[in-house]
Amino acid sequence: MTTPSRLISPNDPLATTAGTSTDRLHNDAFLKTGALQDAILNSANFSSIATDEKGVIQIFNVGAERMLGYAAADVLNKITPAEISDPQEVIARAAALSLELGTTIAPGFEALVFKASRGIEDIYELTYIRKDGSRFPAVVSVTALRDVHDHGSIIGYLLIGTDNTVRKQAEAKQEKLDQLLRDQQFYTRSLIESNIDALMTTDPSGIITDVNNQMETLTGRSREELIGAAFKNYFTDPERAEAGIKHVLSESKVTDYELTARAKDGTETDVSYNATTFHNRDGILQGVFAAARDVTERKRWDKVLQENTVELQKAKAVAEKANLAKSDFLSSMSHELRSPLNAILGFTQLIESDTPPPTASQKASIDQILHAGWFLLELINDILDLAVVESGRLSLSLEAVSLPEVLIECQAMIEPQAQKRGISMSFPKFEGPCFIKADRTRLKQVLINLLSNAIKYNRAGGTVVVDCDLTLPSRLRISVRDTGAGLSAELMAQLFQAFNRLGKEATGEEGTGIGLVVSKRLVELMEGSIGAHSTVGTGSVFWIELGSAVDPHIDFIQSVSTSLAAMPDGTGKRTRLLLYIEDNPANLKLIEQLIARRSDLRLLTAQNGTDGISLAHGYLPDVILMDINLPGISGIEAMKIIRLDPTTAHIPIVALSANAIPRDIEKGLEAGFFRYLTKPIKVNEFMETLNETLAFAESGSAPPP
Repeated sequence: MTTPSRLISPNDPLATTAGTSTDRLHNDAFLKTGALQDAILNSANFSSIATDEKGVIQIFNVGAERMLGYAAADVLNKITPAEISDPQEVIARAAALSLELGTTIAPGFEALVFKASRGIEDIYELTYIRKDGSRFPAVVSVTALRDVHDHGSIIGYLLIGTDNTVRKQAEAKQEKLDQLLRDQQFYTRSLIESNIDALMTTDPSGIITDVNNQMETLTGRSREELIGAAFKNYFTDPERAEAGIKHVLSESKVTDYELTARAKDGTETDVSYNATTFHNRDGILQGVFAAARDVTERKRWDKVLQENTVELQKAKAVAEKANLAKSDFLSSMSHELRSPLNAILGFTQLIESDTPPPTASQKASIDQILHAGWFLLELINDILDLAVVESGRLSLSLEAVSLPEVLIECQAMIEPQAQKRGISMSFPKFEGPCFIKADRTRLKQVLINLLSNAIKYNRAGGTVVVDCDLTLPSRLRISVRDTGAGLSAELMAQLFQAFNRLGKEATGEEGTGIGLVVSKRLVELMEGSIGAHSTVGTGSVFWIELGSAVDPHIDFIQSVSTSLAAMPDGTGKRTRLLLYIEDNPANLKLIEQLIARRSDLRLLTAQNGTDGISLAHGYLPDVILMDINLPGISGIEAMKIIRLDPTTAHIPIVALSANAIPRDIEKGLEAGFFRYLTKPIKVNEFMETLNETLAFAESGSAPPP
């Protein structure tokens, strides 16, 4: 597009200077001030630079001074606009014009005004350089100034520039945002396409708006075929597919919605859909986003697994029935063997003590009978114990057990055997309380077994040393060291095998080969571990590790002191009798300290179910507290015996047990306990339950069945 160049008469204030009379007229006109010149020079919003026909600056307005940092006096009649422009841009402009027009354009002022000099409207972007060297982008409009009286000859140029910094910054920011958007779109698309699921979006009516490659594979159709089609068309049950879309729209999401996709070639694929609605930034519903996962193989395996599960359940039922039959058989056989064995041992002992006493040969025979009988009884007990443990019917009570007390009891039980064989024993000295998390009765059983083995398989005059060490802050190791013959690596690999005596059957030393197996099972049930190491010719060390426990007295006594302060002491009431059946001395002490603060209660204790039943019959207590896991008969069995006797049936019995899982509590209440409390004791709860039970006992009603 061309535009008329500016025509200037001799009276025009923008006329240029020259040497001729005409030039003088031009110069005079250039120096005259008029309305147009004032408007240009006084504008600070844009730079106005006027040059003569050679490009030398003749006018430099206020806007130019402010934008470029030069005073007009610095540039007038001295430089051209090209000298305050980015030289690389001027060179680039000259090269572009030369290529465009097919002629060589000098890389200087000529390049800036070339189009304007030929009557072509020229507006371009240029970087101006300020006096301090800083730069700013500008939009420059160039107009040729022509003399109207001299056939329109060019007498100069007018360059009007505006600072383009803000627009450039906005464009750069927008470009960055556009790039981020493009990157985000690329990233999102990459995620969609790399997903293993078939993905798609639909509008609210169920028309597909986008899909990924997996959806194309699933349906056997291209993206172009799918977009714009109804979602329901690609499934064996279109109504169910459409119902799925409606469900998403009403509930905002749907999970594990199963459909069967049908591909173009007829292939059917079971898929599980998860879908959700999506909205624009204004919260307006846009449609549904859905992901379909191929579950054909999973459903096939589910079917196989279901069939296998049925078979496994049948096999499990058969195995459990067989295991139960085995346990019942062993229990029955134990009873059946014990009865004749009782007669054998009983009558043999009578013969041994008969008058006149048996002869020496008879005595030797009697000793053999008794020896074999007692060993047979031990074997029966071990087999029965193993059967109970392996059947999973053994119930343990894991609580804080005083290890020093247990070791003292074990020492008293085992020392006669050691003295008989000339074995010296050493037990650890404890400077203070030491508690371990275990079932007291079963812990003693394990330790007695390890100590008995250490004595039996020791050398004459040997030693047995018991040690206790903290392996971790929460684990305590109890080790039993002997000075026997030791075990080879081959024999060590056979430890804990049932009925395997590790070659000791040839030594004449009696044993069943069951004790270590039972001990291992018991330790594991107590959340511990068992192991050994041995050196041939030096001896063996067998150890067990169990969790350490906090002294139950500490928190208990503190809680008692604060809880009982606000409780009535029972003054003025008759003294009631409380029977507590518990085998753990630590628990007995806790209840003793608690009941000692009640003047209206007297405590009677028993350490096993059999003694507890006898005391219940003899003293008829008002209330009975019963531990569940007791040596001999369990607390549940003892409770049932007490309830069956008319003289004690009215006594309410409260369970106090470490078995705290809901199933155990429910089982205890169903068995007939009045209430079921768990350890560790919560004082307020305990006292409230005790008061409630005493009040119930005074009412004279029988406890609930």
